[in-house]
Amino acid sequence: MCGIAGAVWWKSTATIERSVLRRMTDAIQHRGPDADGHFFTGDGTLSSAGVALGHRRLSIIDVGSSAQPMSNEDGSIQLVFNGEIYNYCELRQQLTSSHRFRTGGDTEVIVHLYEEFGLDFVQHLRGMFALAIWDNKEQRLVLARDRAGQKPLFYRRDNDRFVFASELKALLQIPGISRELDRHSVLEFLTLQYVPAPGSILKGYHRLPPAHVAVVQRGEYREWSYWSAPYDQPQFGRNSIADWQDELRSELTEAVRLRLRSDVPLGAFLSGGVDSTVICGLMQSQLDQSVKTFSIGFPVKAFDERAYARQTAEMLKTEHHESVVEPDALEMLPQLIWHYDEPFGDSSAIPTMYLSRMTREHVTVALTGDAGDELFCGYDRYRAVRIAGRLDMIPGPIRNLLSSVAKVLPSNVRQKSFRRRLKRLLETLTQDPERRYLNWISIFNRDKLLELVSDELCELIELQDPAQHIFDSYRLCPNRDFVTRTTAADLVSYLPGDLLTKVDIASMSTSLECRSPMLDHKVMELAARMPLEVKQSVNQGKRVLIQTFADLIPQDIQSRRKMGFGVPIDHWFRNELKELLHDVLLSQKATDRGLLQRHVVRRLIDEHVTGVFDHAYRLWNLLCLELWQCMYLDETPPMSAPSSL
Repeated sequence: MCGIAGAVWWKSTATIERSVLRRMTDAIQHRGPDADGHFFTGDGTLSSAGVALGHRRLSIIDVGSSAQPMSNEDGSIQLVFNGEIYNYCELRQQLTSSHRFRTGGDTEVIVHLYEEFGLDFVQHLRGMFALAIWDNKEQRLVLARDRAGQKPLFYRRDNDRFVFASELKALLQIPGISRELDRHSVLEFLTLQYVPAPGSILKGYHRLPPAHVAVVQRGEYREWSYWSAPYDQPQFGRNSIADWQDELRSELTEAVRLRLRSDVPLGAFLSGGVDSTVICGLMQSQLDQSVKTFSIGFPVKAFDERAYARQTAEMLKTEHHESVVEPDALEMLPQLIWHYDEPFGDSSAIPTMYLSRMTREHVTVALTGDAGDELFCGYDRYRAVRIAGRLDMIPGPIRNLLSSVAKVLPSNVRQKSFRRRLKRLLETLTQDPERRYLNWISIFNRDKLLELVSDELCELIELQDPAQHIFDSYRLCPNRDFVTRTTAADLVSYLPGDLLTKVDIASMSTSLECRSPMLDHKVMELAARMPLEVKQSVNQGKRVLIQTFADLIPQDIQSRRKMGFGVPIDHWFRNELKELLHDVLLSQKATDRGLLQRHVVRRLIDEHVTGVFDHAYRLWNLLCLELWQCMYLDETPPMSAPSSL
């Protein structure tokens, strides 16, 4: 697990100096504190590009060797790589007859796969990765990102230079590089609480999307997708859970087995939910020693899952570690803003950072249960989608009446109360299913956004819907039932844009590697082919997962409702963060940016502080946006995370 950075240029005036490349890799030292390496070649002409590759290493496999950049035998291929290739042992055996290996790790396997298969090399990789290959003979730079989007990769294209890095802050170390706000991306963030690929919060910067390869050759850029989950290949003949259990158990067990390969201490996050419990159970069944498991709790009972995690640990006989934390938002906020590079509004990043910190004190690698909800219909909102689909069969006039009545009913102050969710469901009955789901997951829906932002941004909304990314995601799976289409859309939008970004940045901020067996592409492909009935009923999600691994899951956890992983931001904004909220969001500096309507922001704050309505998620997003602008636009980004505001 590492951080990478680099550049290719075609004119000497666009050169990246060695000192600049070192600044770029130093900015992401937290991703790889164990070693660094750099490669330079050429002076930059149309016939021979200048190349700079940089690497920061967190040593996991082949600790004493496998330094990067890594070359082939004659030095014509150079690789920098962030991630893990879990099937590297099997690939190595296939390649030994035609290639001489100098190391025992997974990095050199990628080099020889590229020599053997060219641009199709990615099809053979089973893992998480963001990588860059310089092919000197072809004079081309090849970029690739893993299928699920676990590992990030940013880039920028200018006339005479192409630059890339694991994190945006590394690119911002280049002298004179642009830092102009992308206002459409601001609207996307306010809608979704993250900026989706391929865009970025800064104009001219992009993300390589998940499951994509890109080639930069003689100044030309092209990219394409090399994989997608086969939702268009359902197996409807296998309609019972029993039809899928053996295959699911086999594939997920194998995915866990491959992710146990490590030359450093290894453990697992254990939340007390179904997904992490299954992963810990499969780990324990394959190891001859107790798995080290980790969970954190909070003094507020509504956010504390330790009792469930402890119950699982006792049943599986893991070596369990837990800690109670009192989240200090004033201490954590500046670090969160710095590490995430862009405005990032998922407040569960805070407990994820605390959990990663505690875990890193004991191990260097942790397995997680990420993606179980998206793959196996675990979220409550997926059941709401199913219920709404049935309500759509009610005659239109009746639905119009129910929607109208719901809009005038008072709402419960609490964000996740049953009454508030029911009101939201009934209010959206007259909308088409895609727009309805978007309204459920939006921080600011279209109407709220038009009310909040400046006239200039309102014009941008009319030109391009900030939620277009969600509608495009639905088009990837047009012929399945709407619940399955929704999970498929989340798999390519919410999962990489929010959840995987959250875990990658939070864990790498402490130099911890997180591995997610459910994101193994064999498991993802299997789940994509399953019919809805084996995953979900009106009353329960993850049916096939729970029944397949019932022997590993305590009974209480099999039937409990999903709690989520959050912090009490609603309480903070009425107490310890109340003053900060006013000082930041209502400051003259924030007003002068011309993005938001000051009187609307003030109303949101006043309604929340007085208990009229819970605007916690909206205010958190606005706070993160303004603090990010203060740190990244008003000042030169620092090389290391600040310790306080």
